[in-house]
Amino acid sequence: MRILVLCKRQYTGKDLVDDRFGRLYELPIGLAAQGHDVRVCTLSYRRRTGARAGTFEGAGVTWHSIDAVPAGLLRHGAWLDEATTGWTPDVVWASSDMLQAVLAMRWSKRRGIPWVIDLYDNYESFGLSKMPGLAAAFRNACRQAGALTVVSSTLSDYVRVTYRTACPIEVVVNGIRSDLFHPRDKAQARISLGLPHDARIIGTAGALTADRGISDLFDAFERIAAGDDDLWLVHAGPTDGSFGPRAHPRIVDLGMLPQQRVPALLAALDVGVVCNRDSAFGRYCFPLKLHEMLAMRIPVVAAALGDVSELLEGVPQSLYAPGDVGMLVEMISKQLSAPAISEISSPTWPDCADRLRRALDRATP
Repeated sequence: MRILVLCKRQYTGKDLVDDRFGRLYELPIGLAAQGHDVRVCTLSYRRRTGARAGTFEGAGVTWHSIDAVPAGLLRHGAWLDEATTGWTPDVVWASSDMLQAVLAMRWSKRRGIPWVIDLYDNYESFGLSKMPGLAAAFRNACRQAGALTVVSSTLSDYVRVTYRTACPIEVVVNGIRSDLFHPRDKAQARISLGLPHDARIIGTAGALTADRGISDLFDAFERIAAGDDDLWLVHAGPTDGSFGPRAHPRIVDLGMLPQQRVPALLAALDVGVVCNRDSAFGRYCFPLKLHEMLAMRIPVVAAALGDVSELLEGVPQSLYAPGDVGMLVEMISKQLSAPAISEISSPTWPDCADRLRRALDRATP
């Protein structure tokens, strides 16, 4: 199958081409590994220069990139024509946001090519959705698509009812890299990161932002740490400063760790925490960091929202009501004193690519 992937270049604080990270990198290479002919066209919302700003090969996939401004957005259709000269895709898979979906529909429809739209979050919660007319055009693109792929069952239910879609919807969750995320030695992980070997450590990795309710974690830590001199909080990832200045001597910020170093952080933890808010974003997303923590076989506490609630229902001390710092304190304390580890297996990216292939098959004649 010839598959054209359309998406934006920068997402989740990473650059798709430079960092080779996450859903929009792993799923295309997973399809290519199955023997499909895959080309990825990324629209960069930032100005890019240098050798990696255009077209190149990598991981069995041909990658193309163009800057949205000053002219990339205006000539987007012509650029796609150039990228597919002599190569007509059997299907287009469009992800990232509402704009990418609408651009995919317009290009594909004119050429009689079926398209599949991917929602890795509830795009209505993105700032771009406020552009006049874009939300309506996006819903129309979803209704006319050959199939949809969504990141969670909760989002699937919402889209089917709210968008009034009749096409097949396949849940394609975010997977893990099994070569990185697997059980590791805690003592060795702490040595590698310079963390105290005999402390009790809670923490997280990933976006530490207001829309994920990250201040809950810092507030909970300060309450527990007031009576526990052995408790430390360690975190890594991009921040927006929403949790305020926390000058606590036992809070360690590891900054932006490369993906290869994140497993060491998770292995060093006594409890991994996944915060979220009960919002248009939080109710429908599925945090990748939770799958990574589960793969590491560490105790977790996560906000009880959407698919996360169902996934962890067998380990009640792993769930807290979002925004309820008192309950988060209680559950972290329980996991510290009597750890309970979920036996759920985390899906790998090849698993997820296989589910995506099924959705693409259903959309093609």
